[in-house]
Amino acid sequence: MGNEPKIFTKTYKWVGTRPVRPDGVDKVMGRAAFGADYQLPGMLFGAVVRSPHAHARIKSIDTSAALKLPGVHAAVTAADFPDLPSEVSAGGEAPVNFRHVSLNVIARDKVLYEGHAVAAVAATSPGLAAEAAALVTVDYEVLPHVIDVLEAMQPDAPVLHDDLYTSGVDPRPTTASNVAARTGFTLGDTAQGFAAAEVIVEREFKTEAVHQGYIEPHAAVATYAADGMATIWCTSQGQFMVREFTAKLLGMDISAIRVIPSEIGGGFGGKTTVYIEPLAVALAKKSGRPVKLVMSRVEVFKATGPTSGAWIKVKVGAKRDGKLTAGEMVLKYQAGAFPGSPATLGGMTGFAPYDIENASAECWDVVSNRPKCAAYRAPGAPMAAFGVESVLDELAQKLGMCPLELRMKNAAKAGTRALYGPKFLDIGYAETLTAAQVHPHWSMPLGPHQGRGIASGFWFNVGGPSSAAIHINEDGTAEVVTGNPDIGGSRASMALMAAEVLGIDYAKVKPMIGDTGQIAYSFLTGGSRVTFATGKAVCEAADATIAELKKRAAKLWKIDGQHVEWRDGQAWSTLDDGTDRAPLPLAKIAANASKTGGPISGAVSINAAGAGPGFGTHICDVEVDPETGGVTVLRYTAIQDVGRAIHPAYVEGQLQGGAAQGIGWALNEEYVYDAKGRLQNASVLDYRMPVASDLPMIDTVLVEVPNPGHPFGVRGVGEVPIVPPLAAVANAVSRATGVRIDALPISPPRLLKKLVDAGKV
Repeated sequence: MGNEPKIFTKTYKWVGTRPVRPDGVDKVMGRAAFGADYQLPGMLFGAVVRSPHAHARIKSIDTSAALKLPGVHAAVTAADFPDLPSEVSAGGEAPVNFRHVSLNVIARDKVLYEGHAVAAVAATSPGLAAEAAALVTVDYEVLPHVIDVLEAMQPDAPVLHDDLYTSGVDPRPTTASNVAARTGFTLGDTAQGFAAAEVIVEREFKTEAVHQGYIEPHAAVATYAADGMATIWCTSQGQFMVREFTAKLLGMDISAIRVIPSEIGGGFGGKTTVYIEPLAVALAKKSGRPVKLVMSRVEVFKATGPTSGAWIKVKVGAKRDGKLTAGEMVLKYQAGAFPGSPATLGGMTGFAPYDIENASAECWDVVSNRPKCAAYRAPGAPMAAFGVESVLDELAQKLGMCPLELRMKNAAKAGTRALYGPKFLDIGYAETLTAAQVHPHWSMPLGPHQGRGIASGFWFNVGGPSSAAIHINEDGTAEVVTGNPDIGGSRASMALMAAEVLGIDYAKVKPMIGDTGQIAYSFLTGGSRVTFATGKAVCEAADATIAELKKRAAKLWKIDGQHVEWRDGQAWSTLDDGTDRAPLPLAKIAANASKTGGPISGAVSINAAGAGPGFGTHICDVEVDPETGGVTVLRYTAIQDVGRAIHPAYVEGQLQGGAAQGIGWALNEEYVYDAKGRLQNASVLDYRMPVASDLPMIDTVLVEVPNPGHPFGVRGVGEVPIVPPLAAVANAVSRATGVRIDALPISPPRLLKKLVDAGKV
C-alpha cells in the first residue's frame, strides 16, 4: 500500500519498559482497599428504596414505619435535598445538568424508570436496613411508559418531562416531547457528492443498551462532622467530581467536603457521576453517624448508566475506483430518563477515519423510561462506527475491492479536515492499515462457515485540568502525587515518566493518588486523558523539581545556578574554573536539603492541551454454526496508533480489554425489558458478558506515531479499542453467512432467524 508504520525509534531507560505495577502485589494478595472495604466505628448501613415501576407519579412517601423499627437511625427522601435549577457543569465525562443529576439520585414528583431511587434508610446492620427499606410506603400512580428510542420520538408517546422542548430545531417546539436535542455537522455538499457517486450503499442499523460491566459495584462511606465537614470514601473515576456533584446536590460548599478515592474495580466511564454518595452524606448528617451504602449487582444494572441503545442510518457513495464521494449519518440515541446521550459524539466520530469531502451527521438525543445513560469507553463512537464500517464493508464487496484497500484509499491523514471541524495533524491511521495488511492474521486461510471482518475506529482523546506534585525524600526517593484514580495502570506510567525525567531508578519512585485535600484539582479519569494530561503534569513537576535540585547543588558548590546542568539523575557543574567538582547525585542533594533551604519538591497544575487523536484497526475471524446460529470468535487482532507506549503491557491490556468488551457487545449483551418496562436480565448470569472461554487470545500491534503535544509522544489509548469490534465482528459474520448483519447483538436465535429468512439454511 506504500505506507510503512512510522515506528518510534528513540529509546529510553524507563519509558517503554514493563515493570510490575506498583499496586499489583496488594491487589493479587487481596490487601487493596476498594469502596466497600472501609469500616468506621459506629458505622450504619444504608439501603435505597427503588421504584418497581418504569413510569409513575409519586403521590406520597411514608417513612414512619421504617423509623419506628429499633436500630433504624435515619431516613431521607427528596424533601431532604434542595430543588436545583438547571445548571450545566463540565465536571463529568460530558457536560451534565445538576438538576437532572439531582433528580436521578432521588426522585421528586415522578419515577422515570424501574430502580429509580425514592428514599434511603440507615440502620445498624445491612439486614435491618433492607427490612426498614421494605417498610417505606410509597403510593404510586402508574403512568404509560416508553422504552424504544423510535417509539419515544413519536408524537403520541408518553412524555417523561413536561418542561423538555427539543433544542437545535427551528422553530423551537412549543410542545414538550421526549426528543431532547438535535445536533448536526456538515462538511461540503452531500447532494453534490452523492450525485457524483457511481455506487451508493444505504442501510439502517440497531444496537441495544449495554452496561459497562465493571466488577466492583458502587460503594461509599460517608461521615458528617459537627462542624459541617463531610468526608466520603468511595469508588469513582474522579474524587473531585464526587466532591463537586455532592456539594451541589446537598447545597454545601465544596470546601466542606473531602473525598478520598478507593481502589477502583473497574469503571469504563460508568463511575463518572454520582448515585449513592449524596444519599450517604444526607443519611450521615441526619443520623450523626458514619453511613455505608453499597449497591447490589441488581441495583447496578437497574439504576446506573448503561450506554445508549441506538438507531442508525448510514449512506455512503463512492466512485468505481473506491474513492468516497459522500457520507451521511442519522443517529438516534437513547438517553435514558434524562437528556445527555452521546449521539453528538457518535456524529463526530463515525466518519473520522476517512477523508470525505462531503459528509453530514444528524444526531438526536432522546429520553425514555430507562436508567440515565452514562459514558462507556468512547461514548457514542462504537454505535456510529458499527453503521459506517458495516456500510464500507458492503461497499467494498459491491466494488470488488479488498476492504483494507478501500480504507487505505480514503484514509484520513495529516491535513484531512474532520466532519466536526478541525484538521488532523500527526496521526497514524494509515499506519494501522499497513500493519493490518502485513500481519499474518490477514493472510491466514479460512475454512467452511468462517468469515473475516475488518473495521476501524477513532477517538479524539482529551487533556484538561491536571495536577501533580513530586516530593524528594531525605534518602533520595521520590513521591509522585496525582489526582486521578488509577483504572488502567496509570500509577506505573506516572512513575516511569517521573523516573525518566528525574534520571533515577524506577524503584525509587512511589506514585500515589491524592484525595481532594492532598492535591490540587484534577479532572476525572476518563476520555483517555490521564497518561497524556496528568503525565504531562508529572513531567512538568519533575522539571520543576530538577530546577530546585540544580539550585541546591549550586548552593552546595557555592557557584551560580546557571553553571549547573542535570543529566542521569545527577547535577553536573559546567563552570570551568579549575575546581574539580564531582557530580552530585539526587540522593546526596536530598540528604543535604536542610542545609540548602529545606524540603525539595515541585508541583504544577496545568490545563493540558495537545492531546493526539487515536485510530485503530481490528481484524476478526469467526465461525458460524448454521444449525444453531452460534458464533465462535476464532482469531482477533487489535492494531492501534498509541503514540508512545509508556508501559507496553498495560497498553496491550487496554487493547485486549476493549476488544473483549466490544465482542460481548456484538454477540451477547443487551438490556431486555418486559411489557411493563421492567429489566429482565439484571444479573451477571442473565446479562451475558464474555468470559475467558468465550474468547481467543487477542493479538495486539502497537503502532507508535508520536504525538508532538506530549514530552514522550503519548496518545490516550483506552477509548479507541472498543470502537471497531462491533463492526469487525458483524462484518466477519456477514462474510461467513452471506447475510448482512444490521442489528446487535448477533445472538444465536436472531442470527438463525436471519439465515432462515434469507434462505441460507
